[in-house]
Parts: sequence; structure tokens; C-alpha cells
Amino acid sequence: MSPKTNIPEIQWDFGTAYELFISLHVLHNPNHYGVRPSYAAGVRSRIPAAERKLLEEVLPLTGIPLKWLHNLPAPKDAISALWALKQIPPAERMIELFRLNQPTEQNGAEEKEHHAKFNEIVLRIATDGKWKPEDVEVFQKAFTRKNEKVKKEEIEHYFEWWSRPTEFGEVTLSALQTYYQSFFEEEEKRVEPILKAGVRRAQELAGTMNFEEFFAELSQGVQWGGEFLAKRIIFAPAFWTTPLIFFDKIDRDTLLLLFGARPADLSVIPGETLPDGLVRSLKALADPTRLKILFYLSQESLSPSELARRLHLRAPTVTHHLSELRLASLVNVTIEGQEKKYKARREALQATFTSLQDFLKIEEEERVSQ
Repeated sequence: MSPKTNIPEIQWDFGTAYELFISLHVLHNPNHYGVRPSYAAGVRSRIPAAERKLLEEVLPLTGIPLKWLHNLPAPKDAISALWALKQIPPAERMIELFRLNQPTEQNGAEEKEHHAKFNEIVLRIATDGKWKPEDVEVFQKAFTRKNEKVKKEEIEHYFEWWSRPTEFGEVTLSALQTYYQSFFEEEEKRVEPILKAGVRRAQELAGTMNFEEFFAELSQGVQWGGEFLAKRIIFAPAFWTTPLIFFDKIDRDTLLLLFGARPADLSVIPGETLPDGLVRSLKALADPTRLKILFYLSQESLSPSELARRLHLRAPTVTHHLSELRLASLVNVTIEGQEKKYKARREALQATFTSLQDFLKIEEEERVSQ
């Protein structure tokens, strides 16, 4: 499919059930999403020890069950998601949640085979009640290939839970219910109107831009193409992952993509007054290596390995810096298979300067009024 000639059909989805799982995922990976670790730890501490241990051992190695959430009926809120999960027999609950018994829909033969192998291993462990050392090796190699550092012990804990599927299903539901009662019930009230406003804004943008521009604007820097090519794309708003995106293939022709809908002047932490977007941008710019990277990326698009050679740095170090720049929406990224190309996002740099001026002006006005 050529992105120039085959523009996908746009559809929309909405539900705070997505945010129930997304927020919990972010709270267990706070550094990756620019959330203060001490705050994330405080929220996690509200969950009882046994359930908290499960989540800490499992969530870093699992994604968001986007397909299962997408198939929920309206109103697709947290309560309806928890009710639907409770209706699944405990032994089958996690298999259904992550649709491990369904065919994979990933783009590319290698990636499709990769996911199918993962599903096969996990289903066998759930059926046999045990795992093999070679299973751990397969997972370790996969995460290393994705530039993730996952210890052998972490994968073993993950497999131990899958070897006890009934207990796994029961404790997971209990943990989600406790998380909802102790935190997300109130958080849902806060984010729902923001998510609705995000959908309205996105729908307005869709009517004023060509699709490539619209996709880049909504994803805050991701270029359409490669694994995002589909006959139809379903867009849904997310709060906690802003500005990053989550996506998954629903079927052969349909891609579900969750875009960041949190305004740049609003913090992910309730009650925090400093604007998240400005803080992330200033943090990203306050590093000499990242400034050098932006200099090169302002001239041309480059991959992490190309930047590593120019900067005489290790590729993982460059990848870390690029992640910080992406989290601050300061770079455009094009994804083609396993390769990523980055380029400076000049409009975001200008927006950072404007946001800083506006923030300082507000602070000055408040001081004068006192």
C-alpha cells in the first residue's frame, strides 16, 4: 500500500477502560513515561502486598490488552471492563485478556512468527504448569533485540505466574479491583472530560489536514508509513501515555492506535501545577549530548546507529537520549520494520519557547496580583 495513494479510513473509539490499564502500566514503568518515580511508588503502595508483587513481576513484560479492550461494549469504562473480566473463568482469564489463543495480526512475516512463538510458549506453560530453560532464552533474546534489558530472574517470575493460570487470573482481577477502588475511581472522573475533549480536537484536525500531517500531529512526531499502513485506522485517546502512542492490529486491515490527548500544560500527576510538556522539554534540552543530537537531526534524518558513529557513543546510549527527546515531542520518528529514523521537530522547539514565556508571564502576573 502506498501512503500517497491509499489513505486509510478513519474511525474513532473511546473508553476510560483503556486508561485503567494504561495508567497502571505507566505507574510500573514511570521513568519510560517521564512520571516521577516517588509518586508512582506511592500509588502502587495502595495495592496490597500480594497483588502488588504480581503486578510488579508481570506488568513490565506485558503490553496493554488493546484488542480485548476494543471489543468491550459501551460504555467501555473501568467498571464494565472489570465486570467483563470477572465473567471469564479464572484459569482462562489471562489467556482471554491477552488473546493468546487468537491468530496474530502483526505486520511482517518475521514479527508475526515472533509473536506466534511467544503465544505458543506461554500457552504451553499455562497448560503444562511448568516452563523450560530454553523458554527463558527465547524471551531474553527477543527483549535484547528490542534494546530492553530484562534479567533472567524477571522472565522466570513471569513464567511462574503463567504456570499457575487459575491463581494468576484470580490475583490479577483482585489487583485491578483494588487499584480501581484505591486510585482509579477518582482518576477516571478527572481524565474522562479531558479524553472527550481530545477526541473532539482530533476530529476537528482530521477535517483540516491531509492524512500524513494529521497522523504526525496526533502522534506528536511519528510519521505515517511502514507498520502503520492499514485500510482503516481506529483512533482512541489516551491520557497517561502522552505524547507517546500505543497501537496494535485488530485484524488484517485494521489498526487501533491510542494517541496522547493530555494538553501540554496539564500534569499527569493530580494537583501538580507545573506543565508536564514544558518540564519534559526543558529536561531534554538541558543535556549537551541531546543538544548535539538535535543539531545533527536539524540537518537530516538519522538512525540511532548513524548518530552513534557521529557522536562516538554506544548505540544504547544514543537510543536513551532519543527516547528522552521523543518523550518531549522534540523529534519526528519514522518507523520502517526494526529501523527508526529521527529528525528534529522544529515546531515543537518553538512551542517550548512559547510555553516557557507564557508560564513565566503567568507566574509574574500571579506575583503582582498578590
